[in-house]
Amino acid sequence: MKKLFTILALGIALLGFGGAGFAQDAAASAAAAASAAAPAVEAASAAAAAAPVPNKGDVAWMMVATLLVIMMAIPGLALFYGGLVRSKNMLSVLMQVFVTFSLITVLWVVYGYSLAFTEGNAFIGGFDRLFLKGVFDPATGTFAMGATFSKGVVIPEIVFVAFQATFAAITCGLIVGAFAERMKFSAVLMFMVLWFTFSYAPIAHMVWFWMGPDAYSGKEVVDAMNGKAGLIWQWGALDFAGGTVVHINAAVAGLVGAYMIGKRVGYGKESMAPHSLTLTMVGASLLWVGWFGFNAGSALEAGNSAALAFLNTFSATACAVLAWCAGEALMKGKASMLGAASGAVAGLVAITPAAGNVGIVGALVIGAVAGFACLWGVNGLKKMLGADDSLDVFGVHGVGGIVGALLTGVFNTQALGGPGLVTDWVTASVGSNPIFDQVLIQAKAVALTVVWSGVVSLIAYKIVDMTIGLRVPEDEEREGLDITSHGETAYNK
Repeated sequence: MKKLFTILALGIALLGFGGAGFAQDAAASAAAAASAAAPAVEAASAAAAAAPVPNKGDVAWMMVATLLVIMMAIPGLALFYGGLVRSKNMLSVLMQVFVTFSLITVLWVVYGYSLAFTEGNAFIGGFDRLFLKGVFDPATGTFAMGATFSKGVVIPEIVFVAFQATFAAITCGLIVGAFAERMKFSAVLMFMVLWFTFSYAPIAHMVWFWMGPDAYSGKEVVDAMNGKAGLIWQWGALDFAGGTVVHINAAVAGLVGAYMIGKRVGYGKESMAPHSLTLTMVGASLLWVGWFGFNAGSALEAGNSAALAFLNTFSATACAVLAWCAGEALMKGKASMLGAASGAVAGLVAITPAAGNVGIVGALVIGAVAGFACLWGVNGLKKMLGADDSLDVFGVHGVGGIVGALLTGVFNTQALGGPGLVTDWVTASVGSNPIFDQVLIQAKAVALTVVWSGVVSLIAYKIVDMTIGLRVPEDEEREGLDITSHGETAYNK
């Protein structure tokens, strides 16, 4: 027995020494591996530390803002327009807005984003982001980052893609109001493809594309970086959320369409009053709420600029409602619900380019001027133009967009309470341009947008007319597009 215990003790001792040896070898190997891996880990850590990480608050805000803009279009714009037409055309307007929004969203993902927001030339981007190539890497599960307006602050590019998709889609939807109640559904869609490709994407690129603040790493690269930006950005025009890109661009396209398609059957002889001001008011209210995403979201961050844009959007719109109602009361003796809703949209349109670019008093002035100016736009100017712009797209979005764009040049200056603009992106220094100089730059941007959209629209309508025809037959127009184009009615009798 003693021999057995002795043998067991010796065996355990040998195992212990062997185990200790193996453990020491393993520890030594692990230490060697760790030592070998240390430079790689340190390099990875340094790279991770150097790469900007998006703030969750910014990302969350931008996703909410995107949802708000979707609500602006469907249901907001659709109901606003739908209530303004005759009941026999209600569904046709809803369909045109709804399907146009869907069509442009798909085109944006396929090629629109690439043409608008990648490096190309001063007029149009390239094809680096076709089908959003490079926005997401499935192999590593990583997302490309997009610039904001602050150095070292980024958001996932895919979020920026979605946000800007809603802008493109609602812009095309705005055009629908100008030729409502008489254009073929297939013609609407064909026109939208052409206009989006050759007007929206280039204007968006010219106004909004630049290399981002982090690209301005030193004074020696400033000229090169500026040269890669869109033409209107290079001029120094200010357009916070789309006065030129969205409203003037769409309004001109709508006006050209109203001329080319012709007036509605019975226009000026038969009653064409809105069939449901209740729905128009609901639509206008949804537009107002959604517009906070449209304007404040254009700051691309949940910070001071977004807060300023938020309040300016709120107050300018309220001021425009009051101005329109006051003007209407002076002209006709009564303020109307249609006027109040139209005034709200006019204020929203005018404050769009100015939202984060002017101070609080400037926003109030812009709202008031827009209310009166757009009231004239849908009355006096409309008669002068002689076009059947069914839902006053040019009178509200064109006039309001021009008023907002020009007054942005006035009230951006810090002397009038504005935030000023970045005068040096290397140091992110803020200053102000002389008012006259900035207004002149704004006027150049407006003029280029009017001419570009006008020419593209004219050609696009002509192509559609020569291929599938623009207008429905007269008998179908009289019966209503709901039944003749879609086989449905909005209301069961």
